[in-house]
Amino acid sequence: MSVAAIGRAVHESVSGLPRAFWWLWTSTLINRLGAFISTFMALYLTLDRGYSASYAGLVASLHGLGGVVSSLAGGVLADRLGRRPTMLVSQVAMASSVAALAFVQHPVAIAGVAFLVGMASNASRPAVQAMMADIVPPEDRVRAFSLNYWAINLGFAISSMAAGFIAAYSYRAGFLIEAAMTLACAIVVFIKLPESRPERTETVKAQEAAVGLGTVLRDGRFMGVVGLSFLVALIFQQASIGLPVAMGDAGFTPADYGMAIAVNGFLIVVLQIPVTRLIEHRDPRRLLVVSSVLAGYGFGLTAFAGSVGVFALTVCVWTLAEIVNAPTQTSLVVRLSPTHGRGRYQGMYTMSWAVASLIAPLMSGAVIDRYGAEWLWGACAVIGTVAGLGYGLLMRRVPPVRTVAEQAAAVRPETAAV
Repeated sequence: MSVAAIGRAVHESVSGLPRAFWWLWTSTLINRLGAFISTFMALYLTLDRGYSASYAGLVASLHGLGGVVSSLAGGVLADRLGRRPTMLVSQVAMASSVAALAFVQHPVAIAGVAFLVGMASNASRPAVQAMMADIVPPEDRVRAFSLNYWAINLGFAISSMAAGFIAAYSYRAGFLIEAAMTLACAIVVFIKLPESRPERTETVKAQEAAVGLGTVLRDGRFMGVVGLSFLVALIFQQASIGLPVAMGDAGFTPADYGMAIAVNGFLIVVLQIPVTRLIEHRDPRRLLVVSSVLAGYGFGLTAFAGSVGVFALTVCVWTLAEIVNAPTQTSLVVRLSPTHGRGRYQGMYTMSWAVASLIAPLMSGAVIDRYGAEWLWGACAVIGTVAGLGYGLLMRRVPPVRTVAEQAAAVRPETAAV
């Protein structure tokens, strides 16, 4: 492909999206460029502070529990207070709690602050996703969510490399840098992003009042999607949980794992945008079925890996599934959500991933210790198959995406008739 063709492809991938989206995208990138805790928290507690692996696991669980709680709370606040204030409060709280984590000494205090960090870090996600759905036209949402996911992974890839050097100098410096970057993210939101929640007329207020968490829980099709999302999340969690443990048990070094897993971030950065061009107008049912099965069997193939190169090849398989699944799934959640309840619906979807992050370590450890890693990879293949079948059955009657013009015509049928 020529340079001119590549330039046209990039231009078509990023053009046509509103200015507010790009400021939201920028805030996401800034946030992920400062990521430090998610990468080095366990090493900080065990190597720098001298705590046991069990204590580090407890802190990780409390961090995850905070994310579960705040997923729903953040969704409710995004609908009631608005997307922008929810993002600002959660980001300021995140910056404050991460900065506090750099200085607390007592193990109980560290565990408590880690719980607060988990709450703050997850509270803004439903608001971000709801705002993106508010400001981007329906026909462009898959592309927008894909670009946002690309920013998350680009920022995380850069921060992971930088964090290693920062940790060698000072873990405290890493925490403070993350706090500063999160605060910078909040400043971008405060200065550049207006509130995007739809205008609250009396009718909308009545509709908002009628949509509570109970409404979301009674939405059978949506909760089916949440359940399937949880299954897919269990699979993808094995990249940071089951895979390093299995490779370690097989005699591979941390550096070997680092080489294999680096393929994931590299492929997402390189392929996310061109793959999105291929999938953004295709049937989401087929995409979710294929990506779920591909994820399951991608991890399933790990049972046959005996070298770093083969491990890297399996990473390629499930990374392709991740590239397809992430934007398609998030866009589907928007399609199934009422406009005045997007925050709550996104919060419930976010919670499925938070709960998976709690359960996956327990599942991985129990299966590997009792039966061996091969059974874990076989379970991933089975879970991926079940999820794929579930999407195939659940999405038979999902309405197609309508453009803004088509929505307007539906509101004015007499115009459509002409």
